[in-house]
Amino acid sequence: MNNTWIFAIGFIAQGLFSARLLVQWIKSERAGRVLSPTLFWQLSLLASFLLIVYGVLRNDIVIIGGQVVSYFIYIRNLRFKRAWNSLPIWFRFTALTSPIMAFIYLLLNKQFLINQLLHNPNISIPLMVWGSVGQVIFTFRFVYQWLQSEKVQESVLPPGFWIISLIGSLMIIAYGIFRLDPVLIVGQVFGTAIYSRNLLIHYKQVARKEQPAS
Repeated sequence: MNNTWIFAIGFIAQGLFSARLLVQWIKSERAGRVLSPTLFWQLSLLASFLLIVYGVLRNDIVIIGGQVVSYFIYIRNLRFKRAWNSLPIWFRFTALTSPIMAFIYLLLNKQFLINQLLHNPNISIPLMVWGSVGQVIFTFRFVYQWLQSEKVQESVLPPGFWIISLIGSLMIIAYGIFRLDPVLIVGQVFGTAIYSRNLLIHYKQVARKEQPAS
């Protein structure tokens, strides 16, 4: 596939990721507290699917691995929001089977063998390790979010989620710079601003609660 189309898929995915953050940020600003909107998770699921496709086309295991875990956490949060079952059956079926189909495709297509993914000549071992660690941290934010949501049995975005997001994002930006990947750089730079702003919203809310009543 032409590189133009491959990057187009990546930019659309990052655009959706940015849109989810924009929606979450605007709603949180209006409410004066950090919210977890349903649309945030719907856009996350669609964007994650497209980024997995982009990772396969780019022959980049760091990108692929970074999406697999969070993909199903998005679905779990839609269940918390009671929005999953309201989606059309065909959409739910496609969403659940797409990662499996993508994995089967990787195994059957010799061009995308795991061995080749792990030995991409364009990615040095130290760079792959750095990028993988960044993706692990970035992905762990949703594992953390999921565990916190399971505790309260509702979808929440705690401050730890934003702190982990910020650390992982900065590492991925560095990876994207060395990889000369504009999709990763543009998507993550926008995200760091939203992560920082959500932390400010959270701590402002905490400060207001701690102020003595006059």
